[in-house]
Parts: sequence; C-alpha cells; structure tokens
Amino acid sequence: MKNIYFKVAKKLEHFLLDVEYAFDEGVLVIQGESGAGKTTLLNCIAGLMAPDEGLIAIGGETMFSGGAERDGGAPRIGVDRPARARNLGYLFQSYALFPNMTVEQNILYGVRNRPEYRNGTKRGELVDYANYIMDTFGIGHLRRKHPRMISGGEKQRVALSRAIVTKPGLLLLDEPFSALDDETRNVVYGEFQQFREKFRIPAILITHDARESEMFGDHKLRMKSGKLV
Repeated sequence: MKNIYFKVAKKLEHFLLDVEYAFDEGVLVIQGESGAGKTTLLNCIAGLMAPDEGLIAIGGETMFSGGAERDGGAPRIGVDRPARARNLGYLFQSYALFPNMTVEQNILYGVRNRPEYRNGTKRGELVDYANYIMDTFGIGHLRRKHPRMISGGEKQRVALSRAIVTKPGLLLLDEPFSALDDETRNVVYGEFQQFREKFRIPAILITHDARESEMFGDHKLRMKSGKLV
C-alpha cells in the first residue's frame, strides 16, 4: 500500500462523494469549484467527519475503515481514530487561530496535550522545535503578539507553523492562500515552495486556482460533483 491511501464514499445533499487515490510523497493538489466536495474529503481524512464507507491509511496505518450494512442499517465501523490520533496537520481556509492566545501559544497548542510535553520528558525538545519552526518562517519576533496584531501573510505563516510543529505524517491544506491579497499571496507562494523543499511532508492541497495546481502539484487531480475527473 502507498504511504497515503484514501477511499471515501459519503452521500451529500446533491451527489455522492466517491473518490479513491494513493501516493507516497509530494503534494497532491485537488482542484475544483466550490461545492465539489473537496473540503468534505479533507474533513473525512482528518477525522472531523466520518465517511459512509471506505478506507483511510496514513503511513501504512489504518485511520478509518468501514462500510454500509447490506440491509440499509447504520454503517459498520471497523476503525475510526479520533482526529487528534491521526498524526495530521490541518491548515484551515480561515487559519482558525485562537484570538486569545499569542503566536507562540497558538503554535505550541498542537503539542501541549502530548504526554511527553505534559510530563516534561520532552517539553524542552518540543519547545526548541517550535522555536526552530518560528525562526524558519521568520515569525520569531511575533511570538508575544496576538493574531489581531499581525498581517494576513503572518497569520498564514503562524497557521502553517502550528500545523507542522507536531511533525505530521500528512498535511492537509484547504484553500490556504485564498484569504490573502494578491501582493501577499505572491510572497507566500515563494515561502510555500521553500517549505515544500525543506520539510518534505506529504500534503493534500485543495484549491480552485489552476495556477496553484501547476505551481505546487506533484500529483494533480480535478474534482467535480464528488468525483475525480
């Protein structure tokens, strides 16, 4: 089996989401118009929503498996790991930063509940890595600021830093550049290219922009009405 594999079927209001794909590394770009089912697919992979049936595996480990009962009953669920146990990073379209937390607190949020952080055995190591991530993205000087005090491009860097500080096996990016103005977007495009080359984390990037698909896609798919075409 490939490093990343998903087969997801879910009945939506106007169509059936029914997709299957596998890849080992690089960035998989899924392009499509709004309402095509792209975000629903990411939410199923992330564990924020359950497929009606399918199989999701990351790093060779099953995160979800299940299928519909033949008599029309509730789906049979074999495995359904909670989102926090799937070793994923998720960069939401809105960035979803906590407004009452500083930049540093937002970035550390992903590791604070880890046993090795709570019991102190690797707290220093995890904090050091968070500092390294902040320095890599050029936001170390913002660590004491709150999200309302920083620019859109800086918020994007903070959200990406928070998503990768846990060293995820897969990074999910839902329209990560759509909230940026044109000038900032062009700058962040270059930063994202550097991120890809430096960290080499497998990623699924959702976009409606053909230019982003061409720029970032090691694997390129298009989704229409829940199907890959």
